[in-house]
Amino acid sequence: MRTILNPGDSLSLEAPKITRTVLALYAGASGDHNPVHIDTDACHAVGIPDVFAHGMLSMAYLGRLLTDWVPQERVRSYGVRFSAITPVNATPVCTGTVTKVGNGLAHLDLTVTLPDGTVTLKGSATVTVD
Repeated sequence: MRTILNPGDSLSLEAPKITRTVLALYAGASGDHNPVHIDTDACHAVGIPDVFAHGMLSMAYLGRLLTDWVPQERVRSYGVRFSAITPVNATPVCTGTVTKVGNGLAHLDLTVTLPDGTVTLKGSATVTVD
């Protein structure tokens, strides 16, 4: 695992393509069976063109970004705001940038972005440093 050292350090993770299978598996694992995530007919009935990813799935990918960089026990805070949907067949990219380091902590700004530039999540995290 890499230790975060300096403001400006960055990390990224290309999440897997959000397929219908991924959505069905995530629904089963999370217990979130909201039809807008798995049923095209239900989406059409309420004016949505197609299924889209669970917000918490994108948040989980951001969590993976963090824990690929530092061990889970070093994460002190983590939060996000959902700003747009992640459509089926998108390939989100998770990024983080260290904004401040001090007192044994590194503060990061986090985003999930779609290939067209749409930001679907913005967040922050604080992790301990060596």
